[in-house]
Amino acid sequence: MFTLISLPYAPDALEPVISRETIDFHHGKHLQTYVDNLNKLVAGTEFETMPLEEIVCKSQGGVFNNAGQILNHNLYFAQFAPNSLNANSLIPEPLAHALNRDFGSFDAFKAEFEQKGVSLFGSGWVWLSADNDGKLVITQETNANNPITKGLKPLLTMDVWEHAYYIDYRNRRAAHLQALWQIINWEEINRRYTNG
Repeated sequence: MFTLISLPYAPDALEPVISRETIDFHHGKHLQTYVDNLNKLVAGTEFETMPLEEIVCKSQGGVFNNAGQILNHNLYFAQFAPNSLNANSLIPEPLAHALNRDFGSFDAFKAEFEQKGVSLFGSGWVWLSADNDGKLVITQETNANNPITKGLKPLLTMDVWEHAYYIDYRNRRAAHLQALWQIINWEEINRRYTNG
């Protein structure tokens, strides 16, 4: 059965970018509900022993929605680190090279990423992913969707569901997206890029 991901940091470690209260609700309540729901839905089915990625690629309806949200949130929460620095020179290679190659500069990448996060209508996610050749792309995914369903490798994501930011930022989605760069763990994003 599936379990709630353990955070690699204390619940208050991402403040002031993400408050302890948001972590308590977003991780401890929202994500826990997806885990509980998925476990009920897959019990006794072919999906019960599949990895999340496979469930997301093979399921639909409630199973897909809950599995997708667990996968998305696991990648989301694991990509942060307290007091991270976001200077372009600190992004490890080969990720730094790929960002400059595919977007022209780190600043151009950030601007496009934030714009796609702000302009996504309704609930969903904005993703940085890599294709099979290592080319980086930014996609908007609605609801529980994940770039793996398009054959892409997800690297970095920002959650634009209101529950991700409303406690701390109210309706200021753009401010939330801009603040998240302060806590991105670029070593983790580079590891995702270079593995597999």
